[in-house]
Amino acid sequence: MAGNLQLEGRHGKSRVRVSRVWRRPAAEGGHIIVEWSVAVSVVSDCLPSYTSSDNSAIVATDSIKNTVYVKAKECTEVVSMEEFAVILGRHFTSLYPQVSEATVTIVERPWERVVVNGKPHSHGFKVGVEKHSTEVIVKKSGSLLINSGIQGYSLLKTTQSGFEGFVTDRYRLLPDTRERIVATEVTAWWRYPFEHVSQLPSKPFCFTQRYQDVKKVLSETFFGPADVGVYSPSVQNTLYLMGKEVLTRFPDISSIQLRMPNLHFLPVNLGSKENPLVKFADDVYLPTDEPHGTIEATLSRPVSKL
Repeated sequence: MAGNLQLEGRHGKSRVRVSRVWRRPAAEGGHIIVEWSVAVSVVSDCLPSYTSSDNSAIVATDSIKNTVYVKAKECTEVVSMEEFAVILGRHFTSLYPQVSEATVTIVERPWERVVVNGKPHSHGFKVGVEKHSTEVIVKKSGSLLINSGIQGYSLLKTTQSGFEGFVTDRYRLLPDTRERIVATEVTAWWRYPFEHVSQLPSKPFCFTQRYQDVKKVLSETFFGPADVGVYSPSVQNTLYLMGKEVLTRFPDISSIQLRMPNLHFLPVNLGSKENPLVKFADDVYLPTDEPHGTIEATLSRPVSKL
C-alpha cells in the first residue's frame, strides 16, 4: 500500500538488441547466428522508490540491459530463445531478493542460412520474413509460463476459397461465390505445458524445432495437398482446422491462439457497358489490406476435473 492507495508497479528494459554467434565447423553444420530484441520486466518490492526518494531497492535498468549481454556470453552452447528467456527470468528472480517475478519477451530477426549451388553455406545468411517470438514468465517460487509464437506469416491461395452462406441483410453487398483469393497474415501464440522450472525436461527440449514444426503444420493445413489443395468455406473454418491440427500433432502444446486477418483481393472491373476497359474473369485484382476482416480464436485442450 502507498498510504491509502493500492500501487502495483513493474519496471525493466525494452528493445535490448543482442546477437550471438556459435562457430561450429562446416562438418557440424556450420556457424549459427541469432539476433534477438529482448524486453525484460520485473515485479519487485521497491515501494519507497515511488512514494519517496529512496531508490535503494530498484534494480537499475542499466543492470538489466547489461545482464542480457552477460548471459548471452555465458551461453557457450546453442540455446533457443525460449531457453534464453528462462535463463534470464531465473537469474533476476534468484539473484535479487526483492524481485518476485520476471517477464521476458523476445522477438527474433529471422536470419536464414543461404544455399549456394544446392549446398547450405557454412557461414552465409539472409534475412527471412516471419518472426519467431516468445514470452516467458518466471516467478520466485519457480512457477513458469512459456508462450511461443510466429508473427507476419503471410499465406495466400489463388483458388479453393469461397464466400457463401453468410447472413444476408440490407447492409451486405457482396454476393455468394465459391471462387476467390484468400490471403492472410497469421499471428499465432501457443503455450507449452511446463508450469514450474522443475518440469523442464532434463534433456533440452528443442523449442526452435517445435517452432519450425508448428509453422509447417499451419501452412500445410492452410494449403491442403499440393496437387488439389483444400476448399476453405471461411477463414473461421480454416483457422479452426489449423489450430486443431497443431494440438493433434503436438501433445507438448496445451493451447494455441490464432489471429488471421482476411486480406482482400478485390475483382477489377473498369469502364462501362459501352466501353468495358477491364472485364473481370478471375484474373485482375486490386490487393488491399485496409479495411480487412479480423478473425481470431483460441483452441485449448479440455482441463481434467480430477
